[in-house]
Amino acid sequence: MKLLTVTIPSYNSQEYMRHAIESVLVGGEDIEILIVDDGSSDNTLSIAQEYEQKFPTIVRAIHKENGGHGSAVNTGIQNATGLFFKVLDSDDWFDEASLKKILHFIHYIVNESIPLDMIISNYVYEKPSLNKQKTVNYRSAFPVNKFFGWDDVKHFKITQNLLMHSIMYKTSILKESKLELPEHTFYVDNIFAFCPLPYVKKMYYLNVDLYRYYIGREDQSVNEKVMTGRIDQQIKITKIMINAYDSMEIPSKKLKSYMLQYLSIMMIVSSALLVNEGSATNIAKRDALWDYLKTTNPAAYKTISLQKLGLPLQFKTKFGKSIVVKGYHLFNRIYGFN
Repeated sequence: MKLLTVTIPSYNSQEYMRHAIESVLVGGEDIEILIVDDGSSDNTLSIAQEYEQKFPTIVRAIHKENGGHGSAVNTGIQNATGLFFKVLDSDDWFDEASLKKILHFIHYIVNESIPLDMIISNYVYEKPSLNKQKTVNYRSAFPVNKFFGWDDVKHFKITQNLLMHSIMYKTSILKESKLELPEHTFYVDNIFAFCPLPYVKKMYYLNVDLYRYYIGREDQSVNEKVMTGRIDQQIKITKIMINAYDSMEIPSKKLKSYMLQYLSIMMIVSSALLVNEGSATNIAKRDALWDYLKTTNPAAYKTISLQKLGLPLQFKTKFGKSIVVKGYHLFNRIYGFN
């Protein structure tokens, strides 16, 4: 049995995908690498097939029609045979020493027959253009090197949301939750990191910097101009998460609090981008999004609105909007997200 399936969604990735693949190959036979070619028009598929021929017991090249990042992740989940499941975007990479530590840990829980639903590790924003790195860790939020449940979780800082980069789900959890990401839509990683959480009972946090998240390409989905141009997709994902939260049975108060915080971050990002662009059309979209939250889940709306940024994000005056814009750019300068 493979300990870990790593799915690498790849679309026109010929220039950088080798780095991603090579960083996973150090896991050897414990690893299953699914390179999902999402209908590329360059040499992505041939590179995937090259690795499959060279490492036939480790690498599988899967070709599919273009459906977007979410569709490629769905394909990975459907084909996964590993005990745990991890997504690695084709322009990112793993720290090899950290990967070996995680595989050693999975060996341990398998040998000891210890049930576990999710493994959490750190990720690093890599911004070579500014020679800048920023590590996101969870030492203040989770017990370190201990098995724990949601009731053992501490306070999450605003920068400590669990993202696709930090999460390694047990594969059966993803299948049990019937997670299916929308096609031809960006920002689906938020759904991946949000919707399966109520199915997760037992967790373990390894304080290692596994995932290296490349930031800085002009066409990258988290680039501010790109995000503004795709704001309708950001809104779509936020609404999907609002609907999911409204329909979920969330067993833990701490998990419920965390998921509300995640929703508030989604509302902040969407609202700030819309206000920052400033057109009457986008201001109307901002107002409609808050109305949607209020109509769908009044209790969640009340909680998020009462938080520090909830009300300012809904300001309608010119001065109020300027506060939102300045706050948004300050946040980006501090954390270097795009």
